[in-house]
Amino acid sequence: MENIASLTESEKSAKTLTTVIYALYAASFFVGVTAIVAIVMNYVKKDDMAGTFLESHFRWQIRTFWFGLLWGVLGYITVLLVFGWLILAANGVWMIYRIVKGWLRLNDNKAMYTA
Repeated sequence: MENIASLTESEKSAKTLTTVIYALYAASFFVGVTAIVAIVMNYVKKDDMAGTFLESHFRWQIRTFWFGLLWGVLGYITVLLVFGWLILAANGVWMIYRIVKGWLRLNDNKAMYTA
């Protein structure tokens, strides 16, 4: 684990941005538009994260958004059927897991994936 003191100012700034993006995804459970803001920020700043441990966090966040959207849409399409509610519930739990796991690893200055 890297110590926060060993991060450069640029890395600290990038880590703060990544934290804000996790917060926007978490806030999207209450105000859905924040997820749109977060995914746009992910794509705009993605190239700036290349080669850092934050690159894996951006990949994690982007995948969380798109798979969450996919399962959310499938859940809403099938909501009149009993399993639609199950899909939505499972998707919600999965999204929370992804946000929490990512945020905790970010707090420890760890990448999401180990090579």
